[in-house]
Amino acid sequence: MAGILVKCLFFFVSLCLAINLAKCIPNTKKTYIIQMDKWAKPDVFIDHVKWYSSLVKSVLPSTTEGEKTGDAEERILYSYQTAFNGVAAQLSEEEVKKLQEQNGVLAVFPEIKYQLHTTRSPLFLGLDREDSSKLWADRLSDHNVIVGVLDTGIWPESPSFNDTGMKSVPAHWKGVCETGRGFEKHHCSKKIVGARVFFRGYEAASGKINERGEFKSARDQDGHGTHTAGTVAGSVVRGANLLGYAYGTARGMAPGARVAAYKVCWVGGCFSSDILSAVDQAVADGVNVLSISLGGGVSSYNRDSLSIAAFGAMEKGVFVSCSAGNGGPDPISLTNVSPWITTVGASTMDRDFPATVKLGTGKVVTGASLYKGRMNLSTQKQYPLIYLGSNGSSLMPSSLCLDGTLDKASVAGKIVICDRGISPRVQKGQVVKEAGGVGMILTNTAANGEELVADCHLLPAVAVGEIEGRAIKRYASGRNATASLRFLGTKLGIRPSPVVAAFSSRGPNFLTLEILKPDMVAPGVNILAGWTGALGPSSLPIDQRRTNFNILSGTSMSCPHVSGIAALLKARHPDWSPAAIKSALMTTAYVHDNTYKSLKDASSVTPSTPYDHGAGHINPRKAVDPGLIYDIGAQDYFEFLCTQELSPSQLMVFGKFSNRTCHHLLANPGDLNYPAISAVFPEKVSVLTLHRTATNVGSPISNYHVVVSSFKGAVVKVEPARLNFTSKNQKLSYKVTFKTISRQKAPEFGSLIWKDGTHKVRSPIAITWLASL
Repeated sequence: MAGILVKCLFFFVSLCLAINLAKCIPNTKKTYIIQMDKWAKPDVFIDHVKWYSSLVKSVLPSTTEGEKTGDAEERILYSYQTAFNGVAAQLSEEEVKKLQEQNGVLAVFPEIKYQLHTTRSPLFLGLDREDSSKLWADRLSDHNVIVGVLDTGIWPESPSFNDTGMKSVPAHWKGVCETGRGFEKHHCSKKIVGARVFFRGYEAASGKINERGEFKSARDQDGHGTHTAGTVAGSVVRGANLLGYAYGTARGMAPGARVAAYKVCWVGGCFSSDILSAVDQAVADGVNVLSISLGGGVSSYNRDSLSIAAFGAMEKGVFVSCSAGNGGPDPISLTNVSPWITTVGASTMDRDFPATVKLGTGKVVTGASLYKGRMNLSTQKQYPLIYLGSNGSSLMPSSLCLDGTLDKASVAGKIVICDRGISPRVQKGQVVKEAGGVGMILTNTAANGEELVADCHLLPAVAVGEIEGRAIKRYASGRNATASLRFLGTKLGIRPSPVVAAFSSRGPNFLTLEILKPDMVAPGVNILAGWTGALGPSSLPIDQRRTNFNILSGTSMSCPHVSGIAALLKARHPDWSPAAIKSALMTTAYVHDNTYKSLKDASSVTPSTPYDHGAGHINPRKAVDPGLIYDIGAQDYFEFLCTQELSPSQLMVFGKFSNRTCHHLLANPGDLNYPAISAVFPEKVSVLTLHRTATNVGSPISNYHVVVSSFKGAVVKVEPARLNFTSKNQKLSYKVTFKTISRQKAPEFGSLIWKDGTHKVRSPIAITWLASL
């Protein structure tokens, strides 16, 4: 009997080889994840699981109905109904093609082997490496650090604020949990230790808050506050993602830290009186760090309420970090430039969300997108392409796809090219959708350059850079232009990275050239973090999708990265002042990308300067042991203000709490003991000397030597050229003399580095020669 079976098997195999082995083997089945539009479920199905099973059954080979039903049940591995809607099933390629044509199928993803890891920015910053455990031990002191977040409130149900395993609230904490619509006492926890609202200034300017349409409580309806709070100190959440994008383990920069939410922003904006009150209350409550991802125009120090409030917080030992603003790449676009504030610009990470545009010519252009919606475009079909602008450089309302500017007869059934600017990027897509367009190509203008920001659009849409955008528009001006769009998911290992974001506000510091700003850059492009349950990921009211996480970009996202790292440093070094923490972050920052070349500017794809990236990109693993720090006390900052030509009454707003007076210890503003050095030559001045004092926070016996960049316009001399420390916390001073040899029309940039064989304590240098008026 066994011999007969062997002969039959041999005959079968021989026959297959003779006619084509591949044709004799049944279609290989693989596991695919099918994302479904849960709102598209027909009423005939009592639940989504039944509907999913029916769709899978519909693409199976023709057999009896009972066999197909049984086979479908066997094919389905999982059903997803909470954070993700759809199924995981084993299908052949032919069956997948059939399934993609079914109504309600949003996307199909082939199974990929994942390793549990962060949603990127902690890993990118070195916080999740195995050898970092000694540096960032989850000690009790970590749990004693409290970060106050001034923003739009917080969504307490977000998994990012789970307090499992956390110790009791620190005894020094004096904050409270204010109640209101949608926010009760139980919404505070060991993670969210306080929640307050500030609206009196807002109501005085804008009228009473409409409590039917807005939570007059700490509950976050906007999502911005939840996102920033989660970035600062979100708990570990495995399987975090946005509609399948950026899948991984989410965690804040300081997952052991506590959060106190101070709601200062409402539908109509954020008002300075409310912000000032919130900072004041937060300091009284006992926060250690303040994270403030908002800003206005630049005012003189004494007229900037946030600057004044931050000065008071600094006096009490509170580290204050603020977003630099999203006014880039225009120069002099910074906000929050006071030297006692840590001003944070934005940069990219090595993660992207690629999507492609394939033109009728066959040319493929790579862009970015987070699209996962109800509408699907076939990648096997070309769609008519239209651009409603001119061939010139001027933008038109219709080319910007502003509300009410698109002619339905012209765009129906077509992919529409929209220029970036004026209106929100996702809103342009909604305008196209309402006009009957089937897709959108969002093209950058000169202001955005080649920077690609991914958005969770409501229709198939791809963002492309300025250069490729111009080429696509030229192609669309011809006859019978067509295109198709394709979405490729998440890609890691992007090179080069980091890159300074085009939108990140730039220096120089308009108020005081001698204070180099921004201070540093941190991840701020396509950041995944917690999200509100009251709004869809596009932030458009019409968006009915709900997600636990969202991906956002802006210096609002980079600021909380620094706030969280500051919390870690405060836990590791409780005796460090806010200036010491800032110094550690600045002097250990790096200025080269992962291709070992100088950091680049996304707007121009040329090397960035300290006016763009400040001291460089934060490097938390180095910041914990910087070797030397440049410390600054409250009186030192006050002495700086004494150089700013402020009247006694104007200075009083900073000195009233401690009865401070000017001792005139600084010869010029550049003598402030700042970690960055900015030498500003007035007309007819050719020699300038600045002073610094370094504090040893490394080994008691440490010997440093200095290395300084060379410049075209000046010779730089450091005296002494060596610093020999004999004890920890010892302070040694040095002076830096700049002698002009050729006045330059443009600023020059370089660095001063103290080295001891282990540490490289780097200060960026900017040299500016002022021209006569």
